[in-house]
Amino acid sequence: MTPPEDKQTPIQQAAEDLFHFAIEREDTKWLMARLPAEAAVKPATVEYELQILKIISVGWSISFYLEEWPEKQQLVETFWEAVREFSRSLSTTTEMMTGQDIDYFQVLKNRLNSYLQALRQNPDASNPEAVIGPEFARHCGNEGDLFAVYTGGRMFSGVTGRVRDYLNAANLQADVGAASTRH
Repeated sequence: MTPPEDKQTPIQQAAEDLFHFAIEREDTKWLMARLPAEAAVKPATVEYELQILKIISVGWSISFYLEEWPEKQQLVETFWEAVREFSRSLSTTTEMMTGQDIDYFQVLKNRLNSYLQALRQNPDASNPEAVIGPEFARHCGNEGDLFAVYTGGRMFSGVTGRVRDYLNAANLQADVGAASTRH
């Protein structure tokens, strides 16, 4: 006899789906393949920062698009707990391979705070990508590099749009699309 399957709640399923999307690397690879050789940033740094930006963009999107949803906090916590577990595993593996103790979750928190601070300092920005792109380029080592600005803005825009579409399709809240008009 096989044990009964654990049935996930819609919130647990959404958190799992969004987590897997956050760590999936296809869009990172796609953007890296289009980074021009004349970009004044190190490709390895851009790739590293893109993955960080993707993860935090998913988390930001959940909070943004489900701002008024009463169960938002449960979804946010479940998503970030999955990210924390992933980060712990990644940190342990990195330490075993390099001998350096890196707290990847702390790196994610620091970057999120940096992006949020940049957004707070530019409350009149008509679109968040205009703020996120330059902040991304700064994390890549050259805030004046237009290729890095564009790449970061494109990652943020693409991720937030896909999360919005997912949340609409998941029917977690009827008016996710209403929040998207603010973005």
